[in-house]
Amino acid sequence: MILNFDLSKENQQLLALAPNERICYAVPYDITADGRFLSNSYAVVTDKRLVLLEEGTLRKQYLLSDCDKIDSEPQIDCGLLIVTVQGKEEIAARFSAKHLARFSYVARGCTLLLEGSTKLVSSEEYEKTCPNCHRALPGTRECPHCAKKSGGFVHEFLSMLAPYKKQLALIVFIMLLAAVITLLNPEIQKHLIDDVLTDKKGTLSQAFFFLGMIFALSLFMVIINISKAYLCSKLGSMISMDLRAKLYHKIQVLSLSFINDRRPGELMNRVVRDTTRVKQFMEDVFCNLFTVCVIFIFDVVYMLILDVKLALMAFLFIPISIFISNAFRHNIHRRFHRQWQKNDDVNSSLQDVISGMNVVKSYGKEETESKKFDELSDDFAAVQRRNETFWAIFYPLLSFTIGAGVYLITYFGGVSVLNGTKTTGELLQFINYTSMLYMYLDWLTNLPRRLMDLVNSLERINDVMNQEPRIVDDKDATDIDIRGAVEFKNATFGYKSYKPVLEKISLSVKPGEMIGLVGASGTGKSTMINLIMHLYELDDGELLIDGTDIKKIRLENYHSQIGVVLQETFLFSGTILNNIRFAKPDATYEEVIRAAKMANAHDFICRTPDGYNTYVGERGFNLSGGERQRIAIARAILNQPKLLILDEATASLDTESEYLIQKALERLTNGRTTFAIAHRLSTLKDADRLVVIDGHSIAEIGTHNELMEKQGIYYGLVTAQLEMQKVSNEETAAAQA
Repeated sequence: MILNFDLSKENQQLLALAPNERICYAVPYDITADGRFLSNSYAVVTDKRLVLLEEGTLRKQYLLSDCDKIDSEPQIDCGLLIVTVQGKEEIAARFSAKHLARFSYVARGCTLLLEGSTKLVSSEEYEKTCPNCHRALPGTRECPHCAKKSGGFVHEFLSMLAPYKKQLALIVFIMLLAAVITLLNPEIQKHLIDDVLTDKKGTLSQAFFFLGMIFALSLFMVIINISKAYLCSKLGSMISMDLRAKLYHKIQVLSLSFINDRRPGELMNRVVRDTTRVKQFMEDVFCNLFTVCVIFIFDVVYMLILDVKLALMAFLFIPISIFISNAFRHNIHRRFHRQWQKNDDVNSSLQDVISGMNVVKSYGKEETESKKFDELSDDFAAVQRRNETFWAIFYPLLSFTIGAGVYLITYFGGVSVLNGTKTTGELLQFINYTSMLYMYLDWLTNLPRRLMDLVNSLERINDVMNQEPRIVDDKDATDIDIRGAVEFKNATFGYKSYKPVLEKISLSVKPGEMIGLVGASGTGKSTMINLIMHLYELDDGELLIDGTDIKKIRLENYHSQIGVVLQETFLFSGTILNNIRFAKPDATYEEVIRAAKMANAHDFICRTPDGYNTYVGERGFNLSGGERQRIAIARAILNQPKLLILDEATASLDTESEYLIQKALERLTNGRTTFAIAHRLSTLKDADRLVVIDGHSIAEIGTHNELMEKQGIYYGLVTAQLEMQKVSNEETAAAQA
């Protein structure tokens, strides 16, 4: 998403920049006030003006000093850039839906300019654009488009093979042996026919000698092929295993923003299916590729040496086949790339339904989901069927075109034998070389399909591998022993930088203090916790831990000192013991039991069939919601965290369990800095301070009693909850009566 398009010389002249004026943004707009589509029209923002260049004319300009506000508003199938001057709104530009995100970034940047900020907002994509073609680089180190032009695939493939040089050297040597033996066979057959069989010139011992050589070479060829297949299979498995490990590690270190933008089934396909495709290519294609290329080259040379005229006849059909293959190359790539996309859709749908089967069954949507899956499967099958039909027609026709030269060779070569200018053995030798040429050319024409599979798989693998995590250890990052002081200084953050979720937040928390975060849904409470957990980084401002910028603290060191209980409880497949030990793998059995007791989980664990060794299914679905929550709390407190994060930690507990957990949390939070979010505000009344977030900023701060006396936003929330509880109690009493 480029936010600074190159302006033509004519537009630059119209813009007439002042000596110290610089362009901040230059983006196209494409709709007039009466709905006509435009071309060569740009909204240009400098550090002093907003200028609208429309089809070679300067339509209008605004001085930023005169503007109160510049905003972008989405409409139906279009968007508006609205400028407010002295309290009066004007529609500065209209643009189609494809420019909505771009103008949102620009509007946010204009807001910062109006506020006097020297730091401009830009999209992550614009910060990483290709210097050559100006295409977006979403996190990648290299432009995929330019890489294809500069042999990027070959470079990536060779880079993938680089760590396996010794194995490759042995495989290449075996391939060369296979090529030499294959090329020798027609020569021996020629001597057998011309020197032994023709006119009964040779003796029986000579015949056995040549037949023995043919048999020995064939046997040796079998041994070579077995060795080659074994080594290539072993190499393919090693590469596939290493790629899977690298992908898995890369996904672990990548930022949540990347993971959340990808479907689980899509990522699973890249780790499993795409690496398997690489393995299959090494086993089925690469093991023959070098042999085929060597044979093909030397075959051409031998044919030219043996008979130039017949060789040229044989070569006549090669350019035709190459032209046809090249003409359909992009079509083949597009077809199989779409096939992989449809496969991702099917796998992602399956992953979603299996993960959410409780919801599907609760709403009785089994039939609906089955129909959706059938539609996706039908789409995938249709694409696959079209691709296979195309290949079933294209490949035989191409093979026939390639092999047509054999008929010419047989006819004109036969005439030469009848005329006495060529022997029968020489003709048979030439036909063998010609057939060999066409056979391997036929194999090479089938290569694009297998190559496209590999290209698509490597592109998808490298799409992940080339991503750079947005949160990494700073080069000056150090380990610290956290005491628990947390401070936000004028902090601003948005999952999209043009749309802040938290804006200009300032808050200072002392070590050991318990802070309750309160506010309506969507105001940024969970976002604030995500920032404290360092899952995202601020767009502006600072977040300090014990006076140290959180960016200067080593990630592993920081995360080892925080405990987290999130709103959505997640347990891994495995035993209860392993789930609790996840926070501290080397914890003793006694430490695990102590943590479970503090979380009020020990008693119910002891009632399970195998106690702490009881296996819990995927996501812990064979436990109740309250039991899962208590195990998650035990996991959070096992490593004695210095910072404690509680996001609806008691939401899934019944009244009795909640009371016991609250008592346990009182002991746990004593002396630890705690940030807690709770739906039931009554559970936060004992917090040292309550922070009320409204309108993406801090609206109120104080204790429960202080905020109730103030009768502001917090008072309204508590009153509303009490009213709802009162109505609920009355309805319950009426139902019981």
